[in-house]
Amino acid sequence: MHVCVLGAGIVGLATAWQLERQGHQVTVIDRAAPGAGASGGNGAQLSYSYVQPLADPSIWKQLPKLLFSPTSPLKLRPQLDPLQWRWGMEFLAACNAQTSRDTTARLLALAAESRAGFEAMQADIAPDCDFSATGKLVLYASAASLEGARAQLELQRAMGSEQRLVTPEECIAIEPALASYRGQMAGAVYTPSECAADCLKVCGELLRALRARGVRFMLGTDVHGFARSGNHIAAVRTSNGDGTGDVEADAFVMALGSASHTLGRALGAYLPVYPLKGYSITVEVDPSPGAAPTVNVTDSARKVVFARIGSRLRVAGMAELVGHDASIPATRIETLAAATRAVFPHASKLEQLHPWTGMRPATPRGLPIIGRLQSAPPNMLFNTGHGALGFTLAFGSAQRIAQALAA
Repeated sequence: MHVCVLGAGIVGLATAWQLERQGHQVTVIDRAAPGAGASGGNGAQLSYSYVQPLADPSIWKQLPKLLFSPTSPLKLRPQLDPLQWRWGMEFLAACNAQTSRDTTARLLALAAESRAGFEAMQADIAPDCDFSATGKLVLYASAASLEGARAQLELQRAMGSEQRLVTPEECIAIEPALASYRGQMAGAVYTPSECAADCLKVCGELLRALRARGVRFMLGTDVHGFARSGNHIAAVRTSNGDGTGDVEADAFVMALGSASHTLGRALGAYLPVYPLKGYSITVEVDPSPGAAPTVNVTDSARKVVFARIGSRLRVAGMAELVGHDASIPATRIETLAAATRAVFPHASKLEQLHPWTGMRPATPRGLPIIGRLQSAPPNMLFNTGHGALGFTLAFGSAQRIAQALAA
């Protein structure tokens, strides 16, 4: 078939790669360059075994601090937007133990498929993407928070994840760059199998490989709507004025991240996808042994992640429900720089921060929307709503899209 993929972030590109491998003719449409949206400066962690959803019962106790503290990693700016309010209410409704357990199980299953898919992509195109498989430490500042993490650890371990609680001394043995942070740690969850890579480089390598195999890319092209033929989509209407404005295809895949909601609504489908704005900095590291981390680290108290990508350190965090505001406040970047100085004081001189912001497309529960929806035309498949796990889940969800198309 001819399949038109809307979106050239990591999810759309992984989908295009999977479909091309299965013999389909593929066209990819995006208004920007590959990875220019939520993919480019993301946290860089491939978190296949530690997938705790944001919608968790612990949110209720944290909510006053998260909403009202000026240093909170979570920020809410109410909008005159029914989607924001509906999303927020559905998110709070999902913050219960049963929903969190079910979501964790489903995310772990998808993540396992995605690990296999990512490895297949590596074997196929050998991307230059600063890949590493050095494991991950999730740090906890207090005995109470560490004990609270035990339940999630036991849940994930029962589902096949290899994880264990480690002492501060063990943390430092695993990652010597944490030595000066010893007094701030009560312990950590250690997952030895976790990985990291530069998602923007992966996107660029997929573009290169797919173009060489005949995949058509229409970049710098806006999607304006759809042409119907009965209950099917006949073509996608774009901004191109060169005679290629309408792109006909047998099937379509919507992988447009937080922009999916508006286009989904045009098709009669409600997609509960809202942008969770995040930030990152990327700094050059001191190459001295023990200065900068080589293991992925998540500071659970600050809700900041650290990932080593080659000679650089990616520091990312925060979640803001502020609509599609793409500004980068200096205070948010300074928060990430301060976290770096606190946790890894010798890692970098922080001379060039390369600040970034992106709109993570999140569903209230934390599960992506993959496949057909009854309310939408049957030849439109959806692959959106991956939240902060887009890089982790991209290749698994691409496989599921291919399976749905085959069915």
